[in-house]
Amino acid sequence: MKILVTGGAGFIGSAVIRHILKNTKDEVINVDKLTYAGNLNSLTEVLPSEHYAFCEIDICDQEALNKAFHEHQPDAVMHLAAESHVDRSIDGPGEFIQTNIVGTYQLLNVAREYWQQLQPQKKSAFIFHHVSTDEVYGDLDGPEGFFTEDTAYKPSSPYSASKASSDHLVRAWYRTYGFPVVLTNCSNNYGPYHFPEKLIPHMILNALKGKPLPVYGHGTQVRDWLYVEDHARALYKVITEGKVGETYNIGGHNEKQNIEVVQSICTILEELVPENPNALAAGKGFKNLIEFVKDRPGHDLRYAIDASKIEKELGWRPEESFESGIRKTVAWYLNNAQWWEAVLDGSYQLERLGAEAREKQ
Repeated sequence: MKILVTGGAGFIGSAVIRHILKNTKDEVINVDKLTYAGNLNSLTEVLPSEHYAFCEIDICDQEALNKAFHEHQPDAVMHLAAESHVDRSIDGPGEFIQTNIVGTYQLLNVAREYWQQLQPQKKSAFIFHHVSTDEVYGDLDGPEGFFTEDTAYKPSSPYSASKASSDHLVRAWYRTYGFPVVLTNCSNNYGPYHFPEKLIPHMILNALKGKPLPVYGHGTQVRDWLYVEDHARALYKVITEGKVGETYNIGGHNEKQNIEVVQSICTILEELVPENPNALAAGKGFKNLIEFVKDRPGHDLRYAIDASKIEKELGWRPEESFESGIRKTVAWYLNNAQWWEAVLDGSYQLERLGAEAREKQ
């Protein structure tokens, strides 16, 4: 199978591509705009590969998308390209509207036109997999209950509202045009190659540098944590075995308060790097760096996923517990400083610009 993956240089997208190239004979076309969060260094462990092609494309660019579809002739699409950081959406929602809504619309249009001209056998096998978030459901009022595939949408932030809009567009293309789609909504991902602005890598790297560990409010917000490689397995399971028109919620069965997550990171770091001078300088170890800060506007209290549908129908279950996954994640950041240092100093983007300049000479 030849799969076109949008956002394949991002956190989850790169995990999906690594999974496909490591474990299958499928081909991948990586379509990515390479914004600040796109990092081709996240794919170096599986490249070069004769089963991989890269197209630097903005999904809002209909002409470029058309060219990529007709040149590469994909059998399926996995749509992961999105602006995804809630704080950035609060400060500047326009980019989220453009990429997550307009970009999804453009991609749907191009993919549908391409699908319509396919030969009957390829047309019947084609599928468009839209990857979304549990944040479209808003939050849960208390410690009980879970998001199911039938939970009503109630997004709280510009980010989650833009993702909810894209979900509705995808379902409309299925209902109106008969375009073959499948959707997934996942809980909070974590793991290797996570951009440092996100909670877990931000805390790991701040702690190593002796910087404050800022926690919103009292840190009592609850999230269900999903190890990114488990998510990649689930996404591949859905695109190869999922039923057209269906939605599958993907969760890790790992509900933790944010403060618990940060404390777990500190405990593991104190075990793995006990002689870190910043831990010693903090006086009481890394936990002494924790600072509670003003809460985020509209901050959701609790997310929790009911993943029983994908478990029963497709046989997927997460392999990592939070305890095993967070330990692997902390160890990865300790062992891969070259990756995250290039992100922090911006050189990962300069490398790309230098390569582009050489190609034009």
